[in-house]
Amino acid sequence: MPAVAGSLYMASQHKGVPPLPPPLPRPLPVINLGRLTMDSASRALAVRDIVLACRERGCFEVVNHGISRSCMNGALEAASEFFQLSTERKEEFASDDIRQPIRYDTSSRDGISMSRSFLKHYANPLDDWIKFWPTQPPTYREKMGEYAVETQRVSMQLMEAILQGLGLGPSYLQEKLEGGVQFVALNNYPQSSAKKADKIGLAPHSDYGFLTILLQSSPGLEVMHHEDDAWTSVPAIPGALHVHVGDHLEVLSNGQLKSLVHRAVLNPNESRISIASIHGLSMDEEVHCAEELVDEHHPKMYRGSSFQDFLDFLPANMNRYKRYVESLRIDKP
Repeated sequence: MPAVAGSLYMASQHKGVPPLPPPLPRPLPVINLGRLTMDSASRALAVRDIVLACRERGCFEVVNHGISRSCMNGALEAASEFFQLSTERKEEFASDDIRQPIRYDTSSRDGISMSRSFLKHYANPLDDWIKFWPTQPPTYREKMGEYAVETQRVSMQLMEAILQGLGLGPSYLQEKLEGGVQFVALNNYPQSSAKKADKIGLAPHSDYGFLTILLQSSPGLEVMHHEDDAWTSVPAIPGALHVHVGDHLEVLSNGQLKSLVHRAVLNPNESRISIASIHGLSMDEEVHCAEELVDEHHPKMYRGSSFQDFLDFLPANMNRYKRYVESLRIDKP
């Protein structure tokens, strides 16, 4: 609570007057991504706004990103139609092996699921992975493939801006990012039941990659900003995408940017679909603190790691959730 508002709030308690309501949560930054392709001054302002949102809030919303409303709706429809398939159809993709190229589950074996079913698969390069995707519903590969390609494009635009804002240059890691991992997680959350005490669909966690781009059919995502001790609900803005910082971007930036802790709550009005597209380097490519961001005043804060290392980390931490980035911190003497 800001100092002035806090003092007024406390003062009202001692004077016998009705208390002031606590300050409302700050609205999430909304970034017009079209400014990145305008003149240099407009791009510079957009880059500043993106990096400021990453640094202060850990997330933001993007509009004017170039993904059509029909493409986004098509992806949500394809996801919804998959989850409506028979149990037998969906169970064809069930596996206990987290290294499978596609995996369906309804359990809590990942350590953070509480009330959801999900389908996870890789998507970049699309030609390498689409053959593993479901053939039912009939339009799944077409609709989800179009959305995955478009989301990968947006991720490249955002990473170029973030890397430029960090002083690393927009082409830093460009080839590795273009050929990097895109991991798509489709989540299906039931409508909240009045009889059920636990309203959490997905426990608090952060994502492993550089960026997560999220599309949600209805509200249910909540985020914990870096300086806050309360959850902020993320609205489902028509046509907008939610973007948040992942663990490997925290590592690359040497702690200048922090990964975002977030969770999912069940919607009391309807079931909910979300599609999270997580973007990082290739499976075996290690992410290290950028040398340009390390000096005597800013020592290296994290060990390098790859996506494979993250997969190795998961089994031992499924039932006692720990943020992956915490395991990478270098203990200082």
